[in-house]
Amino acid sequence: MVAGQPAFAPAALQNVQLVREGHLAIVSVNRPSKLNALDDQTIAELDATFAALDADAAVGAVVLTGAGEKAFVAGADIGVLSKQGVLDGKQNALRGQALTLRIENLGKPVVAAINGFALGGGLELALACDVRFAAKTAKLGLPEVSLGIIPGYGGTQRLPRLCGTGAALQLILTGDPVTADEALRIGLVNGVCEPAELLAHCKTVALRMVSRGPQALALAKQAVRRGAHMPLADALQLESDLFGIVSSTAEFKEGMTAFLEKRKPSWLRA
Repeated sequence: MVAGQPAFAPAALQNVQLVREGHLAIVSVNRPSKLNALDDQTIAELDATFAALDADAAVGAVVLTGAGEKAFVAGADIGVLSKQGVLDGKQNALRGQALTLRIENLGKPVVAAINGFALGGGLELALACDVRFAAKTAKLGLPEVSLGIIPGYGGTQRLPRLCGTGAALQLILTGDPVTADEALRIGLVNGVCEPAELLAHCKTVALRMVSRGPQALALAKQAVRRGAHMPLADALQLESDLFGIVSSTAEFKEGMTAFLEKRKPSWLRA
């Protein structure tokens, strides 16, 4: 596959674009005429894309963004939501939650490049990523209560864990979006960039992660993600277990040897 070229034929993906640049994968939600809103097909394509990336040993990190200049993902498709009832509403939430769990539990880092509106399901996608950077012009929020519903793709759970209960409830209960600078202040994003510089910055951060040990990255992410939901004593036990596991790997031996020999380690990737 040629770097910088689409990884799948257009017939395979219609609403998602996947481009490979070496060990880096750039995933773009590609419905700019709909502000990249999530419908069933887009959710299914994203889920299949991240499943493929998780299984691809050559991929070291992923950058998730939106096509066009206006939106990262502006939310769910309201035309679809307006027709749902109890049963299909729950199924819709479960599909969205399955996608965000897949992103969150991916065995490699995921960086969100929030290039515009990240509202509702769009913000919930970003919350599932490991780190988030936003363009100065971005707006972020969970406006569901203004439509008579609640966040359903994990927003009520991930936002308070990230920003604290008070800040999360203000965003959720008012439905009001915040600017990128306010998102940075409350810890919702890791940094703010000029729009023209956002994607390059996210690639730089992702490539920095790619330069680290792939198994170490996966286990460190697992320790943080799983440990966050455990009592401290159990989380520390998890950390020691994973520390022992990584100490048995060839990657560990290469990292230590390279340090002692004052050279860069050579990680094994396809």
